[in-house]
Amino acid sequence: MALFKKNDAQVQEHMDLDEVMKKFDRESNTRIWEGTPKLVVTIILAVFSVFCIYVTLVATWLDEIRLTSFMAYITLIGYLVFPVKKGKQRVNFMPWYDIVLMVIGTGAFLYYTINANTIVANFSIQPYEVAIGILGIICLVELCRRCVGLPILIVAGVLLVYALIWGSTNPNIMARITEYIRVLFYSKEGILSTPVNVCSKYIVMFIIFGAFLERTGIADFFIQISNALVGRFSGGPAKVAVVASAMEGMVSGSSVANTVGSGAVTIPLMKRTGYKPEFAAAAEAAASTGGQIMPPIMGAAAFLMAETVGVPYSSVVLKAILPAVLYFAGVFITVHLEAKKEGLRGLTAEELPRLKPLLKKTYLLLPLILLIYLVATSTKSIAYAAAIAVVVAVVVSMFNKETRITPKRFLEALAAGGQGMITVAVACGIAGIIAGIIGSTGLAYKLFNGIVTLAGNQVIIALFLTMLCCIVLGMGVPTTANYCIMAATCAPILIQMGVPTLAAHFFVFYFGIVADLTPPVALAAYAGAAIAQANPMKTALTSTKLAIGAFIVPYVFALNPAMLFIDTNIWEVILIAVTSIVGMFGVSVALEGYLLSNLKWPFRIIVAAGGLLLIIPGIVTDVVGLSLVAVVVIVQLIERKKASQLA
Repeated sequence: MALFKKNDAQVQEHMDLDEVMKKFDRESNTRIWEGTPKLVVTIILAVFSVFCIYVTLVATWLDEIRLTSFMAYITLIGYLVFPVKKGKQRVNFMPWYDIVLMVIGTGAFLYYTINANTIVANFSIQPYEVAIGILGIICLVELCRRCVGLPILIVAGVLLVYALIWGSTNPNIMARITEYIRVLFYSKEGILSTPVNVCSKYIVMFIIFGAFLERTGIADFFIQISNALVGRFSGGPAKVAVVASAMEGMVSGSSVANTVGSGAVTIPLMKRTGYKPEFAAAAEAAASTGGQIMPPIMGAAAFLMAETVGVPYSSVVLKAILPAVLYFAGVFITVHLEAKKEGLRGLTAEELPRLKPLLKKTYLLLPLILLIYLVATSTKSIAYAAAIAVVVAVVVSMFNKETRITPKRFLEALAAGGQGMITVAVACGIAGIIAGIIGSTGLAYKLFNGIVTLAGNQVIIALFLTMLCCIVLGMGVPTTANYCIMAATCAPILIQMGVPTLAAHFFVFYFGIVADLTPPVALAAYAGAAIAQANPMKTALTSTKLAIGAFIVPYVFALNPAMLFIDTNIWEVILIAVTSIVGMFGVSVALEGYLLSNLKWPFRIIVAAGGLLLIIPGIVTDVVGLSLVAVVVIVQLIERKKASQLA
């Protein structure tokens, strides 16, 4: 344990981790409350979590009442938490204009809450209700600018201008405004559409669960157990980063937070054992970003996918297993090959934590195991499963005095859960506006015709264009909002072109995530680079290479959904899993240019082709791919034998 404390101190000498988070993660740029004001804000946030738990598990309110009260509370706490701009904040200070915006925005949604029955019954809205809707949207937009960023607002703004100018045949501009306010604010086709609905019903419970689980010390346990399992091997710290991030990703859905949290320990260790700073930062960023595709939680977008597609969440989790395994296998193999190529050692016996004492802490996994079990088998809702898991997390915390959830920590966990909901809910609200405009203007049909024309009815070209859209949009839009927008625009197009529904949604989900690694706005890679004191662009390019699986696998399951266990049996699944992992090995060898020794370019091309063929499900592709990979392996074995004889 002393090893981890030492390295954490070393990191603090070079970089304030809080500053890294504030620079690359908007959610970390918050107001500074101290003393009594801090206690008041903490209680307000904690009450919000309790409110969400009650509404989700107990209340049987009208949807419009439930959703508008949820958004009213989000607006209230959003302005309490997020200041008007980045930078140094005054302690216990909230300017008058923030108070005005908070009151107006909260009041606009509460007006709908109080008058929900009347508004739902009346198809039309009054002029003063139009004004209330406009004010509510403006306040939500400003809150989005603070905690999410401008890119998603630019998308929404462009679409809104399109809607007002070209999206309606009504010549009266006021009539157009009235109609769009009715759709976007007062109906379930805009702000209150599926994204916010899923937020308030499911996502909030899992964020609260994550907040409680974090306080049991499970993140430190993941790092220590990973060190004990793989730290001793060649390039051990990088392998620790991959394994620990895969574990941590099961709980957390934030690429930047994962990178900074575990990277504070793993990146200095990687550098110390010989990895270049850019590679160390990239390995952590690639592994941490993969956390969003790692079952069972997979980031908030997975819940939206289940609701949008109309399948059980457990089905989404099951189908995500093999692609996630392939992703992390690719990263793990690459860091192993890099270590072998550079002759890097693992951690010494003195540096490694002892495995036996760690096994006594496996009880920390009980909440996660129970959650997986309940999600897979229970007839209750997934929100109910998360609530039970929260209770178990509190219980397991009692076994360790250092992590015991006292009344104070209980309050802090509830408050952290409430604060963690703000950005997701706001992003979902704006994504709902975007989806509402696309749906009400018929823009989706025009987009379909445009992409089909560009693609020439070729699915592979449509997939490529969709990938570009996801990555460009994802450079400044959170994964959840990115998925909402792409699910409303590009996913239906892919479906109409013959891609299975779930495969199409997984495709846009994956490419929304890898935007966190893709230059020029690779936030997870840049956060890792800040900790490693590495070149940000080189780190982003390296992380893209490490995460190559995330660029290949989506094309495979879009063109052959057997990888998602669609229309296949258990033996085919086993065959696909084995051949795909061997295929990722081939691709990683080609990218790294090393197997048993450095590979010449002709052999790199051969093994890359073999790897890609193995990843594509099919007997013919498997046989040809395995043959190509085998040729390169045999050549390497022969060369090594000759080299040893000469020596």
